[in-house]
Amino acid sequence: MSRPGRVVGDRGGVFPTTGRWRTGMSASPWERRVNALLPSSEVPPVSATSTVRRFRTLAVPLAVLTVVFLVISLPPYLGLDPAKARLPVPEDVPWFYPALVAHIGFGSIALLTAALQVWPWLRRTHPAVHRWSGRIYLGLGVIPGGVAVLAVAPFGQTGGPTGQVANTMLALLWLATAVAGYRAARARRFGEHREWMVRNVALTFSIVANRPWSMLCIAVFAPEVMGTGPVDPAVLAQAAGVSMWLSWVVNLLVAEYWLHRTRTRRGVRGGPTAKHRQPVPATS
Repeated sequence: MSRPGRVVGDRGGVFPTTGRWRTGMSASPWERRVNALLPSSEVPPVSATSTVRRFRTLAVPLAVLTVVFLVISLPPYLGLDPAKARLPVPEDVPWFYPALVAHIGFGSIALLTAALQVWPWLRRTHPAVHRWSGRIYLGLGVIPGGVAVLAVAPFGQTGGPTGQVANTMLALLWLATAVAGYRAARARRFGEHREWMVRNVALTFSIVANRPWSMLCIAVFAPEVMGTGPVDPAVLAQAAGVSMWLSWVVNLLVAEYWLHRTRTRRGVRGGPTAKHRQPVPATS
């Protein structure tokens, strides 16, 4: 007699018959293969909340946030007029504005496709869409966008030296996590791939996080901007530089905390790692 809640397959594998298990077109390819091995009486019904849970994900708010951010941020750059840029354009760096526009364009692609990368339902049920959107995210977003940042960050004037170092480090980590995630996927180390891409997406959205951090840092370090008093340009630049550090460091810390929590939950539910788990034999 099998353990309650489990079915022993013809090759000794043990399959759960309770929890979030799907059948029909909503099932993943792996679940459909398992369902084919189970007697019809043992295939668990679709949970009443399974369809709703597909959309209870970070992907939806990220997509909405991205659209709002781009609608607000892109218009000054659509006419390719350096005078309308929201960042000071150094006159002695001729490639600064073209590189800035390139970064904004590629970065917009990265933001728009990032929401698809963090959608678990899409990854499970439509792996081909996940792979192709990932290639667009890296090949037309992160990689060229990161290279463009390296041409801009050392010459930026908004945050002074503090901001220059912050954005240069951000660009290097953005590229490094992208390469690490791509190499892990090519080697079929999908657990590592997932973790690297979580870090990478957190860095991608640092530009969005920079807006509230900028307002907070200016309010704390340069409150004169909000009033009528004289503004010290050095203090304002320092506030902007601090916000640039906070925008990606805090994002990365939150991503690491989330990864740690998910590792802990997986370990409690099923042991250290999937590859170390052993099939549970049937008991009579």
